[in-house]
Amino acid sequence: MIKVSVLYPAGDDVTFDVDYYRQTHFADIVARTIKPARWDVEIGVDGPYTAIGNLYFDSLEAMEASMANGEEALADLPNFTNATPTMQVSRLVD
Repeated sequence: MIKVSVLYPAGDDVTFDVDYYRQTHFADIVARTIKPARWDVEIGVDGPYTAIGNLYFDSLEAMEASMANGEEALADLPNFTNATPTMQVSRLVD
């Protein structure tokens, strides 16, 4: 399984609307356009990230095909944060 983590850095000037992120960005836009096998959201309590969104795909090929449909999700970023995210693509191991 492939996991794509979208990491939003913390900072004094960072704004992040958690409700919008979960209910609109992920549950609507990402689910409809990128269609991951599943997804989850982490909210930072202590550490370098305000939030982390995780998308899971059955294979690297499925991830690549799905992420090609990510334009709407990328365009939605200013609606919930002013942070510039970074991405990590990982292969889950048992």
